[in-house]
Amino acid sequence: MTDTHTSPGSPTEIPEARPAKPDKAEKRSAVRSLLRLWPYVRPVRARWGSAAVVAIVASCLSLVIPLVLKWMVDGPIADGDPGGVWLGAGALLGLGIVEAALFGLRRWLIARPLAGVEAGLRADLYRHVQRLPVAFHDKWASGQLLSRGTTDLMLIRMFLAFPLTFLIVNGTTILVGFVILLMQEWTLGLVLMVPVIPLMVLCAVFEKKYALVSRTAQDQVGDLTTVVEESVLGIRIIKGFGRHRAQAEAFREMSQKLRGTELVKARLLAGILGLITVIPELAIGVALVLGTIQVADGGLSAGTLVAFLSTALALRWPVESIGFLLAMSQEAATAADRFFEVMDAPEEADPVTTCADASGADASGAATPESAEIRRRTGEPAPTGLHFEAVEFRYPDAAPDSVPLLQRIDLHIRSGETLALVGATGSGKTTLTALVPRLHELTGGRITLDGRDIAAMPRAELRELVSVAFEEPTLFSATVGENVLMGAGPDAGETELRRALGIAQAEFVHKLPEGADTEVGEQGLSLSGGQRQRLALARAVVGKPRFLVLDDPLSALDVHTEALVEAALRRVLADTTALVVAHRPSTVMLADRVALLSGGRIAAVGTHHELLRDNAEYAWLMSGARDADDRHGVAMSDRRDDKTAGRHDVATADRNLHEGADA
Repeated sequence: MTDTHTSPGSPTEIPEARPAKPDKAEKRSAVRSLLRLWPYVRPVRARWGSAAVVAIVASCLSLVIPLVLKWMVDGPIADGDPGGVWLGAGALLGLGIVEAALFGLRRWLIARPLAGVEAGLRADLYRHVQRLPVAFHDKWASGQLLSRGTTDLMLIRMFLAFPLTFLIVNGTTILVGFVILLMQEWTLGLVLMVPVIPLMVLCAVFEKKYALVSRTAQDQVGDLTTVVEESVLGIRIIKGFGRHRAQAEAFREMSQKLRGTELVKARLLAGILGLITVIPELAIGVALVLGTIQVADGGLSAGTLVAFLSTALALRWPVESIGFLLAMSQEAATAADRFFEVMDAPEEADPVTTCADASGADASGAATPESAEIRRRTGEPAPTGLHFEAVEFRYPDAAPDSVPLLQRIDLHIRSGETLALVGATGSGKTTLTALVPRLHELTGGRITLDGRDIAAMPRAELRELVSVAFEEPTLFSATVGENVLMGAGPDAGETELRRALGIAQAEFVHKLPEGADTEVGEQGLSLSGGQRQRLALARAVVGKPRFLVLDDPLSALDVHTEALVEAALRRVLADTTALVVAHRPSTVMLADRVALLSGGRIAAVGTHHELLRDNAEYAWLMSGARDADDRHGVAMSDRRDDKTAGRHDVATADRNLHEGADA
């Protein structure tokens, strides 16, 4: 199944729910889907099995009541014995109390362990989603994942607690009941068994139809959840463009579709329940007439007929509940399918071998003797820094024969060097930076960090070495300090936090109501865009990373704050190897060299002045950016070699940085 979703910027585009493909749904086995839940149920199988046994005993006790009635009718009532009647009444009361107590015990036995099963399913789903590649999240709507982690898991828990148990309990009760009926009067028992075959056929047809509709409804719930979530996150856009009425109308249309699907489910369920109720009732009516005739002829005692009819009536609920239980089972099977659709998606794979890569380093990073000997003979030094070698990339959903987005990227950023990456919109700059921490996987070539192929490095280690800050900063519903310290190790504390805030010129944090302990709210929307971007930058530098990847991290800052941040960043960049996506000349000035990305290739590499002089495309890009800066009153200046100049903004930033570190 492929899920599509809207963005907050397109509030009226509502995703369509997609039913399961008929051929796939018809081949699907509900039993096989539900059996996949066994690893989660296994730890609580003892309590669940005990609860099922208790429920079976309680249900079968109800079949003893007709036998007591037979004894009372043929014995004390026929003989006019009041004492015997009272004894029978006491026995019936006792059976009722025991039955009620057993059902209460079943509920107690099963409630806690099944809540644990649901929690385990949810924890595994969340853990797995965190480990799925970015390409997966690019395709899946967030509401579909939310509905799988909430509604679907609730359906599974309810199935384990009630339908699964009572499918077993009621099935056992029906078998025991029919044995009793045949023992009491086999001819009347055969009459009641006549509807079994048509009922089985009806249930099979019902299951197939209900499975399709159930899948459609649950997919529509996921799509509706997506719309609600994105409408809340994009409320500023919806209000800003006055689209609330259109959004509400689109939401109403989707709700009506879901309502229609639920009505189809209700009609199917009503139909099967009606047939399951009517057909056995007809059989009981026929048995009543035949039994009455036999009693009148003296071939059957009145007590036996009373017991027979009481047993048949006691089996009504187990039989009539079959349709309802099958419906819930189909919904649970669909929920299990949807759960395992996500769980079956392959996680980001870490290397499992220690074979040497082409740089001469094995998976541990140590140089192999062969590669060392080759470098000794050729005089080639060991590679350092960040190196792109013939890198190619196309998105997973692109056609295999399509032109790669990135083609034969060869780029070497020396250790301790800062390289600015410049290119037109859509040239692939952000995609290229996302390859370094392996947010996307290469489709060709390789990337090395100090000679180690990133494909041979565990992701945890890679992402400790590489820190990132994106143009669109993402903050979580946590405190400012917790958001920033996400980029540091577990031992980081107040000192590292203040240093990072100083570098990012985020002193506004100290003016918040609770300082760094202030909750920023969902998506950090209580802060301005520039404030969010500075916190994201602080998060990137707080851990003093060996490699730093910045995707236009200063785009939301005003020119004065940008100058201060740049001045402080110079100190950080002097101690790290950095790749910085730049759109503005002022950001380019932070770099030692500049690379121009054009048409999926590196078109030119050099200093800012060299490219201005020799490359028309670069000069055009920079002239446009400079004109934009000029319109804001900022003049272009040559600052490439100004790393130690005593300008006022540098001195101010350094003073703030030292004050933060001293504090």
